[in-house]
Amino acid sequence: MQEPQNPVALVVGASGITGGAIVRLLAERQGWTVHGLARRPGTPPAGTHVVAADLLDPEGLRAAVADLRPTHVFFTSWSRRETETENCAVNAAMLRHLFAALQPAGTVRHVALVTGLKHYLGPFEAYGTGDVPDTPFLEDAERLPGENFYYSQEDELFAAAKAQGFGWSVHRSHTVIGFAVGNAMNMALTLGAQAAICREQGRPMVFPGSEAQWNGVSDVTDADLLAAHMVWAATTPAARNEAFNVVNGDVFRWRRLWPQIAAHLGVEAEGYAGEPRPLEAQMADAGPVWRAIAEREGLGEPDLARVASWWHTDADLGRPFEVFADSGKSRALGFSSALRTGDAFLRTIDAYRDAGLLPRP
Repeated sequence: MQEPQNPVALVVGASGITGGAIVRLLAERQGWTVHGLARRPGTPPAGTHVVAADLLDPEGLRAAVADLRPTHVFFTSWSRRETETENCAVNAAMLRHLFAALQPAGTVRHVALVTGLKHYLGPFEAYGTGDVPDTPFLEDAERLPGENFYYSQEDELFAAAKAQGFGWSVHRSHTVIGFAVGNAMNMALTLGAQAAICREQGRPMVFPGSEAQWNGVSDVTDADLLAAHMVWAATTPAARNEAFNVVNGDVFRWRRLWPQIAAHLGVEAEGYAGEPRPLEAQMADAGPVWRAIAEREGLGEPDLARVASWWHTDADLGRPFEVFADSGKSRALGFSSALRTGDAFLRTIDAYRDAGLLPRP
């Protein structure tokens, strides 16, 4: 089968924070054909195409991608299960099914895979236990002992690349800040919902995390920067077959950033005070409050469970040690984009306001 002359992107997980950012980025670039794959794709940007498929349904997936002939695959999807053993099995299968479905066309040149800093920290059920590498995390750190679905994903990628002859890149992001709804890891929207509920109830926006996170150094990853990095790696020969940390390029302390975010959201800030105060406890009965706000303000999503991911923000901000990554490898190979994290948070919050998903103060 003849390979397409112009690049054809298949963005897997197109309805998520990172996948959506990649679709929007490539939609603006001349010469790209863009297919966005998801179980529930939603409305794509103009000039792009929707592919509805379940990565755990091999036959349905094969039929859905049979005529696409992608040259570049951007894999941003994952599925959470109760145990890491299940996470490894399910998330490896998703990649394996995709590679099997795409193999007959033989057009894939590069696959870019998003993972994260749990590569260095371990899975949720063993998070930060054992010997965690010293900060800043470096890409050449040895894998941790034990199960980790990021390792299982990488192994599927490496095996398929060897068998099918395409290049690969792995993109280890920190907490990703960007625009999406119903995503399992969405700190900007979660904090926006927290602030709106606190403002409604006349109480301060309380930092939920640990002393180490409040006072220590941290970083995060802007979704648009991550999208740009993945496209760069997929089209840059020097980045072929490399793993990268992808963060904004600055570092910050939550004790400085928390008041800035709270002020932008129109609520008083309250910092760490002796022990973590998780959002899952703070917001245990907040569903009806959010629904009332959404109905009064005409917001687009009255279901708080599709807006806020308390558990994930608690996991990020509750870590008892500082977490940040070195991104010098990317700069050395020519990727120079960076931005200030405070600006990324405020811009994303404004995007949710403009979309009618967060109220204005």
